[in-house]
Amino acid sequence: MVSTEERKPLPQRISAKMSQLGDQVQSSQAWNSIFRPGSIFRKGYTDSPRNRSYVVMNSVLYHLHPVKVKRHAVKVSYTLCLGGLSFFLFILLTVTGIFLMFFYRPTAAQAWDDIYILQTSVTFGLLVRNMHRWAAHLMVLTVFLHMARVFYHGAYKPPREFNWVIGVILLTLTLLLSFTGYLLPWDQLALWAVTVGTNMMGYTPVFGDQVRFVLLGGVEIGNDTLLRWYVLHVLMLPFVIVIFMAIHFWRVRKDGGISGPL
Repeated sequence: MVSTEERKPLPQRISAKMSQLGDQVQSSQAWNSIFRPGSIFRKGYTDSPRNRSYVVMNSVLYHLHPVKVKRHAVKVSYTLCLGGLSFFLFILLTVTGIFLMFFYRPTAAQAWDDIYILQTSVTFGLLVRNMHRWAAHLMVLTVFLHMARVFYHGAYKPPREFNWVIGVILLTLTLLLSFTGYLLPWDQLALWAVTVGTNMMGYTPVFGDQVRFVLLGGVEIGNDTLLRWYVLHVLMLPFVIVIFMAIHFWRVRKDGGISGPL
């Protein structure tokens, strides 16, 4: 016996299946953790004055600074200021990195000479480069400790699980920033680091050879390799990390501020 559903035309059945699948996705925990109440992407959204107010209030620009802060959130013994230190170090890296860009040319023939001249002939050049290098090391450490603090305090639990994923992405981007900056002096350490790093990425399943070719800019290490890693370090990765940091700060506010003690 043919059911009523099977008697419907094929386009209607496909539309019904797609609608059912959409309802299941919008009802899932992952979807609700990403889109907060009042979002136009949330299931059951209706065009009402209250929901329109929610859309405005969910804007990141209005919530970079909270109206009120919980008492435990300002205790140094609870947060250790690790999130703030990570952000401060990122700002310091940005300022010192811009200074270094004035004296650095990303070519295989001039990169190491520019670094040497920067350290020996440019006023405060050695100081600024060391500030940049040590800030990079410290940022990796503070981001890792910040995530460890969040984990041991259970701050990754609902409704903050999506922000935990954002934090993992930020840690990965921080490690990539550190690695790409490590290569820019283009000395023997950098050349071997490029060799090992690109060979590891070459073992990526299915398209490993293509990934390695894109990162090298050819079949072997050369001038194009340095240029590509330089662009990754000063443009692409900082741009992406700023976007995820804005989302991270916004979600802290929208998820009720810094989580309380267990």
